[in-house]
Amino acid sequence: MTHCDPVSLEIIRGAARAAQAEMEALLERTAMSAFIREKKDFYTALFDAEGAMAVGSDLPIFGDIVGPVARHFPLEGMRRGDLYWYSDCYGSRGAVSHSNDQVFLAPIYHGDARVGFVMGWAHFSDIGGLRPGSLSPDATDHFQEGIIVPPVRLVRDGVANEDLLRTFWRNSRFPDQSQGDTRALMAAVRLGERRVEEIAGRFGPAALADAFRQLLERTESTVRAKLRETFPVGTTRFADAIDSDGQGNGPFTLRLALTRTADDRFVLDATETDDQAPGPVNLLMHPDVPGMALGLYFLQGEPGQVLNAGAPRAIDEVLLREGSLLAPRAPAPLGLRGLTMMRLLAAFHGLVAVARGGEAPAAHSAYVIVALRGQEDGRTFLLTDGVGVGYGARPFADGTDAVYFVAQENYPVEFMELSYPVRLRRYGLNRDSGGAGRFRGGCGVVREYEVMAERAMLAVRVDSVRNPPWGVAGGLNGGSGGAVVNPGTARERVLPPLSDGTILVRGDVLRLETGGGRRLGPPLRPAGGAGAGGCARRLRRRRGGAGAVRRGDRGRGGGRDGDAAPARRPTGAGRPVPSPGVCRSCGVISWSPSISAAPSRTSRCRTAPRAGPGRRRRPARRATRPRPSSPASAWRWRRPAAPRRRSGACCTAPPSPPT
Repeated sequence: MTHCDPVSLEIIRGAARAAQAEMEALLERTAMSAFIREKKDFYTALFDAEGAMAVGSDLPIFGDIVGPVARHFPLEGMRRGDLYWYSDCYGSRGAVSHSNDQVFLAPIYHGDARVGFVMGWAHFSDIGGLRPGSLSPDATDHFQEGIIVPPVRLVRDGVANEDLLRTFWRNSRFPDQSQGDTRALMAAVRLGERRVEEIAGRFGPAALADAFRQLLERTESTVRAKLRETFPVGTTRFADAIDSDGQGNGPFTLRLALTRTADDRFVLDATETDDQAPGPVNLLMHPDVPGMALGLYFLQGEPGQVLNAGAPRAIDEVLLREGSLLAPRAPAPLGLRGLTMMRLLAAFHGLVAVARGGEAPAAHSAYVIVALRGQEDGRTFLLTDGVGVGYGARPFADGTDAVYFVAQENYPVEFMELSYPVRLRRYGLNRDSGGAGRFRGGCGVVREYEVMAERAMLAVRVDSVRNPPWGVAGGLNGGSGGAVVNPGTARERVLPPLSDGTILVRGDVLRLETGGGRRLGPPLRPAGGAGAGGCARRLRRRRGGAGAVRRGDRGRGGGRDGDAAPARRPTGAGRPVPSPGVCRSCGVISWSPSISAAPSRTSRCRTAPRAGPGRRRRPARRATRPRPSSPASAWRWRRPAAPRRRSGACCTAPPSPPT
């Protein structure tokens, strides 16, 4: 067998990534629906000759893509130029998780040798079903969510089955759009087929096969090593929950247990998860998903690694219970499985957080979906907008603001107003929705739509309202999302977070607020610690929770208007003790009245301006201890000349000296 040397391996890996990027660029430029062109809900992947994903996208819900096709069309009977297609969730055993996602798959040949497969995957905006857009909280079975395409051969010997395509397009409320998206996806797959064939021609089929083998083995060994570093021998458990299924049922709890045996086998058990839901929040989870999700997390920061089928191989066994939320029985509806998927990904991070004692990202809400359907000037329109949320704090930094999912995006304002009868009145960050902590969670989004059509039907998908995502290492929950029609008026209506069928008329305003990410670490720190003043300001809104700042605590510490409560931090034994400190940038001292010792530790406030090129640090204001001959309780306060005020300063006034 020909061995692929390390240099050639990296060239092949880069060429495969470049082929993916070229496929995705072609699909983005040529698709007709906004869901693909603007929202970018599409993915590509390359597979080895046996159908194992060798170079995948950063999407952890992929299962065995080639397997459903191979069960109906043996690999030995495939030919150059074939193209296969499916969107059958139950028939693919979860490789596709809702019917809007269309998978196109083509074998790749060099000469007479099959060298791999290439896949194009895209979300089609409407495939029939109960409501425009095919996804609705009102769906009660899978057949109400649009046409189901089993694994079929679409192209044979260069000839496409046009009758099959016409049948598919006829089941869409927007057939021209569906036709354009189909042609774009087919073209992207053909482009990927040519690019991989060029790689095989340059290096040879044997070297390409060995490169794919090495990439798979490298990913598997890396993920398995990370699992051994993270999880001790024994069982680690975590549970998370989604609020509702949109039909009055819930909450539904996901319960995971990861067991590491003495001989380093890893078993993921999800059998204790709640039963399947009557509504469309069920997730038909392929057994490869846990390995892909944990692999995506562990491969961050690993140069040269790609997410592929090697990651699921690091999990030796996955246990599911038929009839549960993660293994529903057909024909349970699956359309809004995104809610469960995001909570499932958070639960995997929760397993890591438990095993590492909090050293893992905090949770985040599921991205929010708004669907507005109606008619204007005799033309039917469907606006399906995805809106970002705040992501959880990381062990080393704040959470990220306004993140959608993977590389997807929301609709630009100009595009939306030109394409749909809506006006965007407001778009910005949902301030303070990320909450407080040693590292704060990211902020969500505020988005206000004004309806310009005579009449439209609205569906919203918001989660994590009753069960907000969890914080890590003492971090508190952030703000939840919600949807309000005509806020601040006599016609104000608060909508159920997961609902459909709301009728809006011309002039109605929908205000959408998405939730923030969760925090890492206790929220109250010294002024010298990260974010003490800002944390206190955020927490003042949430009195009654752990660490809330009460009115009686005002004026007792550093920060604007004495916002921060006396700074305390937990010791190793868990007993809170005073922790004085002074900010190096603004000189504000955090102290406790019960302490007679002078502050000695220095650090920086979270919002303090950092030194950089051409910027000098300010001298710190310092409290000095009296000379040894003075009484221990006598303090002297030294106030240097006040520095020039500038925006971004972390503190506005020094604390009063102790009396």
